[in-house]
Amino acid sequence: MKIDDVTLTIFTWDGIPATVYHQGLLASSTSNLGLLRIHTDQGLEGHAFLGSASNPASMDGPQLIRSLKPLLLGRNPLERERLHQSMRLLTRTVSYRTVGAVDTALWDLAGKIAGLPVHALMGTYRNSIVAYASSQMLPDIAAYVDQAQSFKAEGWPGYKIHPPRDPEQDIKVCEAVRKAVGDQYRLMLDPTWSYNYVDALRVGRAIEEMGFYWYEDPMTDEDIYNYVKLRDKLDIPIMATEFPAGGLDTYPIWLTERATDYLRGDIPNKGGLTPMLKTAHLAEAFGIKYEVHHSGNSLNNLANLHLCMSLRNTTMFEVLLPHGAHKYGMAKELEIDRDGLLHAPTGPGLGAEIDFALIERKTEAVLK
Repeated sequence: MKIDDVTLTIFTWDGIPATVYHQGLLASSTSNLGLLRIHTDQGLEGHAFLGSASNPASMDGPQLIRSLKPLLLGRNPLERERLHQSMRLLTRTVSYRTVGAVDTALWDLAGKIAGLPVHALMGTYRNSIVAYASSQMLPDIAAYVDQAQSFKAEGWPGYKIHPPRDPEQDIKVCEAVRKAVGDQYRLMLDPTWSYNYVDALRVGRAIEEMGFYWYEDPMTDEDIYNYVKLRDKLDIPIMATEFPAGGLDTYPIWLTERATDYLRGDIPNKGGLTPMLKTAHLAEAFGIKYEVHHSGNSLNNLANLHLCMSLRNTTMFEVLLPHGAHKYGMAKELEIDRDGLLHAPTGPGLGAEIDFALIERKTEAVLK
């Protein structure tokens, strides 16, 4: 079996609610996604989405076709590891977002060839996982309280706060939400790299006393020196490593320096499911957790779910809010049941129900 064609259909994504997660990241009302098709000479096709609300596919799509398509044509699609290593050699000129899309499509294709869901190819560990709601930045304390209470009432077992990013105000938000949802409800804080060491320690001690489940990305990813100091001072688990673009080789320093308690990753930043699976197993070897980060679009998040089904050392599935800022292009989206659970997909490959009719209506260009 050989890859005989690679195309990317750019389609409009409109009606996105304006959303802020940290300063400088604003999802506008319009973006676009790319439907990647990797076709074989035996008629099977692997799919992935490229892009997100904040990173349009039109930004990365041309480099995928110009640089990665020639590498793929004529190759065996089951040689994922060889292909991934070849793509990584090109990451000075192509983004990890494009590598991640290709890798995800190759996993989808492999599952279709085998007639198995992707998680079965990886080795299924579980059949369901709990979901948590991950907030956007909200206008005031009352809005955080209302949102947390709403998701708790709907049966979601956890809520993560993206706070205003001012230490004093952030502590007040956390106190109010903790009081509203009770001591036993699972809460996390992600201030998105906004603190210096002194502020990170102050906020960390406060949420540690409140019984928060983890403390995510309080300082910049480059500040490993202060992460080591912070981890030494706090008992609450610290989670870093989400944002640096790169594969498995970006993680060892965090482990050898003992700078984080959990590892983190997603498809666009790390280059697909292949390095994420490796990193999760690396974390397992050190007896630590690997938590999967939201990956920017509906099909990526379905791929994330397959990965979570194969991992022993992950605990929850992230659902970034609001839903309308991240869900598009699918005829059937992921659904969370009354117990706050997502269940293992059963169809071959990713088992995606892509809305091809919508994509056809909204097509801006087909890159070949």
